[in-house]
Amino acid sequence: MKRKTGWLAMGFVMLAGAALQGCSSTSKGKNDGTAKSDTARSIAHYFSEGTTKQMTPDADGFIRRWLLLEPISKPNRGNTVFTDSYLRKAFDTLYFPNQFTVLPKDGEKVKVGPQELSWHALESKNFNVKLFRFAYGLRKEYYGVLFWSVTIVNSPQEMKNVRMAVGSNSASMWWLNGKEAAFLSGDRRMVMDDVVSSRLTLNKGKNIIRGVVINGPGMSDFCVRFLDENGAPIKDLTISYE
Repeated sequence: MKRKTGWLAMGFVMLAGAALQGCSSTSKGKNDGTAKSDTARSIAHYFSEGTTKQMTPDADGFIRRWLLLEPISKPNRGNTVFTDSYLRKAFDTLYFPNQFTVLPKDGEKVKVGPQELSWHALESKNFNVKLFRFAYGLRKEYYGVLFWSVTIVNSPQEMKNVRMAVGSNSASMWWLNGKEAAFLSGDRRMVMDDVVSSRLTLNKGKNIIRGVVINGPGMSDFCVRFLDENGAPIKDLTISYE
C-alpha cells in the first residue's frame, strides 16, 4: 500500500511539472507573438501618403489633407496644467524658424532644440486626424508633446461670415491666414464642432490654416471644417499642400 501511494504521488508530481512547463511554453509563445506584432508599427491604417490629386473636404466638410510635423517634446506633469495661461505661452513659443509663416514641404526638416523633425504630407483616412497614431506609427514620442499642422484651403470665391469648427484632444489653437481663429483650452476629448470661431472670411484663392495640439498622457486627434452662416458644412473648396 505504501509503495502504491508513493508511485501515485510521484506520478502526480511529474504530471504537474509537465503541465506547468506547458503553461510556461504557451505563455511565452503569446508574449513573443505580442512583441512581434508590436514591432509592426505603421501609420498606413490611418493615413495615406499625400498626392497632387485634387482633393475636396469629405461628405461632411471635414479637411483630411494636412502637413504634420513630427511631435515636439513638451514634457508636463499631466493634463491638469492645461490652463489658459499655460497653453497660450506654450502655443506662442517659437520652436522653429518661421513657425507662423512657413509653408513646409513634404520631408522638409526643422531643428527644435536637439530634435530634428520632419514634415509629412498625409491624407487622413478618418474625419479626425489621429495624431497619437501618427506619432506611434513613426516611433516618435506620443506623450508630453506638441503637434504642428498646416494645410491650404482654396476657395473659388470670397466667402464671408463663415466659421471654423474644431474639435481636439487635448487643447489646441488654430489660425486662419495668420489670425487666431479658435482656442480650445483645458483637458478635453475630441468632439466635432466643439469650438466654433467667430465669423470669418475665406479669401478667394489660397487660405492657410495652422494648428497646434498639445498632448499629455493620453490619446490625441483633431478635426476641422468650415460652416456657412446657416451652419451647413462648406464643401466647395479644394485642399492642397502649396
